[in-house]
Amino acid sequence: MTRWTSDRGRPRDAGQATVEPALALPAVLLALLSVVQSGLVVADHVRTVHVAREAARAVAVDGRPEAASAAVASAGGVGCTAAVDRPTEAGATLIVTVTCPSPTDVPLVGPLVPDLEVRSRAAMRVER
Repeated sequence: MTRWTSDRGRPRDAGQATVEPALALPAVLLALLSVVQSGLVVADHVRTVHVAREAARAVAVDGRPEAASAAVASAGGVGCTAAVDRPTEAGATLIVTVTCPSPTDVPLVGPLVPDLEVRSRAAMRVER
């Protein structure tokens, strides 16, 4: 069997090992950036859970539904909104729902995925 060689005696397919990683690199980069974006969304969800718990605690102790907005702002909930479902009697359970934006700003992945909203609910026993 005759093998075609170049002028230097090497096989002509010697550059194939360089071309294959070059073709696979964009797919690997896109997958890596997708994992990073997913991690940022999970971090936003954890932040929203923390903000919802802080807001529920503030409303349970303070008694005013407006205390939820102040607690959201002080807990780092930038751009977040809070909805309070608070019963009037002490000992009942109140529910605070917090909705926070989760922008998709990672290059290459951000334009493919629309911005998300992350929601979390926290329940707390009314103290006052």
